[in-house]
Amino acid sequence: MDAELERWRLILGEAASELGDLGERAAARDAALDWLYGRDESLGRRGIRRAGSRTHGGAGRTGGAGASTLSTPEWIGAVHRLFPTPTIERLERDAVERFRIDDLVTNPEVLRRIEPNQAMLRAVLTTKHLMNQEVLALARQLVNRVIRDLMERLATEVRQAFTGPRSRTPTRVPNSRNLDIRRTLRANLRHFQPDTGKVVIERPYFTTRSAKRMRPWQVVLLVDQSGSMLDSVIHSAVTAACLWGLPGIRTHLVAFDTTVVDLTRDVEDPVELLMKVQLGGGTDIAQAVQYAAGLIDNPRQAIVVLISDLYEGGNDFTLRREVASLVGQGTEVVALAALNDESGAVFNPFMGQQLADLGAHVGAMTPGELAGFLADTIGRS
Repeated sequence: MDAELERWRLILGEAASELGDLGERAAARDAALDWLYGRDESLGRRGIRRAGSRTHGGAGRTGGAGASTLSTPEWIGAVHRLFPTPTIERLERDAVERFRIDDLVTNPEVLRRIEPNQAMLRAVLTTKHLMNQEVLALARQLVNRVIRDLMERLATEVRQAFTGPRSRTPTRVPNSRNLDIRRTLRANLRHFQPDTGKVVIERPYFTTRSAKRMRPWQVVLLVDQSGSMLDSVIHSAVTAACLWGLPGIRTHLVAFDTTVVDLTRDVEDPVELLMKVQLGGGTDIAQAVQYAAGLIDNPRQAIVVLISDLYEGGNDFTLRREVASLVGQGTEVVALAALNDESGAVFNPFMGQQLADLGAHVGAMTPGELAGFLADTIGRS
């Protein structure tokens, strides 16, 4: 069987068995794919069966041999042996997010071999309550590796956002790094030598470079910790940690559902912070905004960033009143439907429009875009 036919045979499974028999390696791939996608009830309803598919706990399955003889650790081993990295990541992501195979992140043997990525991080955070101490220790290592990668990428964006133009003050102290080239050339143009095409510098000019001084600001990140906001919870923890060390900024991180939990003292350790977050529950946004208002010392030097899908489970009127009060006192209010790498989200457009009408900034951002917004706002002070 040539490569193109084999590819279609693997995609279609038993429905394309007339294409021919698979070789040994391709048959192993087929079994690994069937172990996972043989669980899809919609395939059964369409009359499609992958080779060797059998019941995996769902309706609409047919008997057979092969797929369910693999344990989860054996399946992980086969996937890592048989497929390239992008395919491995896709298969593992589907296993935890589409088919809810919890033992993918609660089995110690699997956790030692799994590919650390954001899909696995999300799976750990949603299943950590099922883990014993041994598994928790392994899961924490996976969380640490993913967060460290996110931190490294975002820290660069934050530094770039907050490293604005520096003031230049004339000085008589010579320093080659601080040579004011434009002023020096302009002042010495009369010494231009046409025969050599050079300007003789009789008097160089120098400047000092100092960062613009910023008055201290408070940044309060309010994060909805309902299950649909998991990506935003992760990126909020990383963003807060990157903002924490910046001079002139006091960062708060507050998570909420129907209760409010101030996580600020854990901001420096986002791994520990995320392992403490309890996902799910209802949503009382108004209560969280009230809490944020109580943290503010100088209203005109504060930014409240509300990260939520804006589906209020509490009182809509109270939420609008609290946001209007913050805006009225000069506090910048930002309502973000999402804070993640894609900056896309499903949210309540009606409430979003109402908060925008009150003077809040409403939208969705990546963490880097949020850092840029904060830097621009603070830089105008």
